[in-house]
Amino acid sequence: MKRNKQMRQRDLKETLEISPFLTDEELADRLGVSVQTIRLDRMELGIPELRERMKTYAVKNFDQVKALNPDEVIGEVIDLKLDQSGISILDIHPEHAFRRTGIARGHHLFAQANSLATAVINDDFALTAKSVIQFKRQVMSGERVIAKATVSRAERDFTVVDVESFVNQELVFEGTFTMFRSRQK
Repeated sequence: MKRNKQMRQRDLKETLEISPFLTDEELADRLGVSVQTIRLDRMELGIPELRERMKTYAVKNFDQVKALNPDEVIGEVIDLKLDQSGISILDIHPEHAFRRTGIARGHHLFAQANSLATAVINDDFALTAKSVIQFKRQVMSGERVIAKATVSRAERDFTVVDVESFVNQELVFEGTFTMFRSRQK
């Protein structure tokens, strides 16, 4: 029994090294154990709960957002390298979805991607000039959307930011945002 526990805890640590933002429920699913077992193993190994892991990661890997106030960002920015890249997480709750179907309203996915594209700009002012977007599949209430932004082109007056959003590593949204900037690079 002790050997199984050691192996399980090793697997837990390795899984979190690869995917640090998995919930206890997702970890339990992947490792084939109960949520309570995951919580006990985390406590024993000194691994904080998801919210604390996100904060710790963000403090280590986070430039300051310049173009938005923190309360204007849709989702939680967990990684930001200005004029390079960014990552945000948005948990889809029932209020984000249509009541009858549980499908997330598209404007929430767009808002997450657009605010991340704005946040990645190293400027006090950034405004979306144009966006080309595509929804790849429906997102359901209860799912977690991870958006990843990458600056693909930076010019004097504008920056192009590509954003891909995923649920469980499946692409659900992609967009290219052309962003006006206030000052020259």
